[in-house]
Amino acid sequence: MRVVLNKLAAFSLLLISLQIAASEQQKLTQLMDDIWQYELSISPLYASSQGNHEHDDKLADISPTALAEQNDRFKSFLQQIDAIDKTQLARSEQINLLMQRYRVQNYIDEYHFKAHYVPLTSEYGFHSSMAGLPKSSRFSNLQDYQNYLSRLRQIPAYFAQQIAWMKKGMAVGMVQPQAVMLGFEKSVEAYFNGKIEDNTFYAPFKKIAKINATNAQKQALLKEAKRVVKQDVMRAYHDFYNFLVDDYIPNAKSDVASKSWPNGEQFYQNRARYYTTTDLSADEIHQLGLSEVARIRSEMQSVVDKLEFEGDINDFIRFLRTDPQFYAKTPEDLLKHAAYVAKRMDAKLPKLFYKLPRTPYGVAPVPDAIAPKYTTGRYVSPRRDDEPGYYWVNTYALDKRPLYAIPALTLHEAVPGHHLQISLASEMDDLPNVRRYTYISAFGEGWGLYSEFLGKEVGIYQTPYEEFGRLSYEMWRACRLVVDTGMHLKGWSRQRALDYMLENTALSEHNVTTEIDRYISWPAQALSYKIGELEIKKLRAEAEQALGDKFDLRAFHDAVLEHGSVPLMVLRENIQLFIQSEASE
Repeated sequence: MRVVLNKLAAFSLLLISLQIAASEQQKLTQLMDDIWQYELSISPLYASSQGNHEHDDKLADISPTALAEQNDRFKSFLQQIDAIDKTQLARSEQINLLMQRYRVQNYIDEYHFKAHYVPLTSEYGFHSSMAGLPKSSRFSNLQDYQNYLSRLRQIPAYFAQQIAWMKKGMAVGMVQPQAVMLGFEKSVEAYFNGKIEDNTFYAPFKKIAKINATNAQKQALLKEAKRVVKQDVMRAYHDFYNFLVDDYIPNAKSDVASKSWPNGEQFYQNRARYYTTTDLSADEIHQLGLSEVARIRSEMQSVVDKLEFEGDINDFIRFLRTDPQFYAKTPEDLLKHAAYVAKRMDAKLPKLFYKLPRTPYGVAPVPDAIAPKYTTGRYVSPRRDDEPGYYWVNTYALDKRPLYAIPALTLHEAVPGHHLQISLASEMDDLPNVRRYTYISAFGEGWGLYSEFLGKEVGIYQTPYEEFGRLSYEMWRACRLVVDTGMHLKGWSRQRALDYMLENTALSEHNVTTEIDRYISWPAQALSYKIGELEIKKLRAEAEQALGDKFDLRAFHDAVLEHGSVPLMVLRENIQLFIQSEASE
């Protein structure tokens, strides 16, 4: 009888334990859905891009009252997250919990450090983001057009809210440096100059004939569109332009360090933790950068020696920057070269992966309005479910876009880099939205840099010049660790950072300038690339050593990517479990 009672007691305890676990799992699932729906409600443009069209007629409210209420709501969410007993969750759910906490904590941190006071970087602004509205909106029926017009009517109020925050930033010295803002106003001009019919925001109305509506309805819509584009949109952009030229840029700060902002040093360390998902100090990151620069420079010298070039690395870099053979003659030539490299890499993917994404990608130029101060290339995720991703190539200033750098750039931005990684994550229907759509910079950018290295293993770099271009790109990311920490916390001037990058990379002077200005205006984001790549390479080496003949590169890559974008500590746990699983088979 005692044995039976003991078994019944054990069974009861097990049942209670399972009920507790199920309760905690249910709490987490419901909480993640609540947070996601709230995010969509306060970010209507993001909601539209995610296929939620409930808010298609709205723009975000970023008034002081709205942002304060959002901050309170996210703090409440954080308390609910921390109240969940993670010991009762399966490992995949523990990752869900960690990712949700990471995302919510960032909203709170950005508000705390008043990041909304500075809604611009050297290459980005809310005005350029808004200019994507014509391409990201639906235009399948009359209501879609009316929703779009509703959003256009709200642009003046939205811009006024942004300008009000920028003025608060000016009052406390939280502004971008003047050096990175010079010429920024040119990125605004295109949206208020010229004819209404040629304006970006009017473009969708040129296709209005395709919708099911009466001629009278279409004519009324066209008339209202011209009025709204002229009186609301173009005027709002013109007012923003005047604010930049008359107030913001003349009063921008002279130094380049985020340390000089209110709570600037704490803000930088916070951003470093956010972007790298590590607890590395700025000093440790700086020293790591110096070490990597020395190592890569030695490899670059080996390429120079192999070519029997007369001169040192710096002489060779000057040769690369000035010889016409390394530059495209037309924008089309540059795009064709990038597309050719992309297709060559497409053919190599089965050697590196078992699982590939369904979503295709295209190759396109960086839009003219932002190209002069934009980085050399970028991946742009689909804005709608009927669009591909795009690998953007900057065709501005062709004599500053060397062809020998295109293979590394292509592998990073397209495949096997950002397009492949981001598309696979978004296609993981079994993962909650917070996992599919949260981008961990150390993981994503680390993967992008590692992808450049993979090109070497499958023969993408066909000449010593292209291999030098790859090494120069790796050096570029190593230099970031040095110059980013140097400028923001160690008193480096912009010129010192420029000189350091010019000395150690084969990037053109134009590219170096736009990159340094990007690091100045976007503190700590540049740290994520090298730190993430080093961790992935380290994990691969550990897997190769532990598994020996059992090591399968394709399986390893799938294991890295199968959980979506995750913090580096989670990636390490994932690969340790992968090693255990592979070793036991």
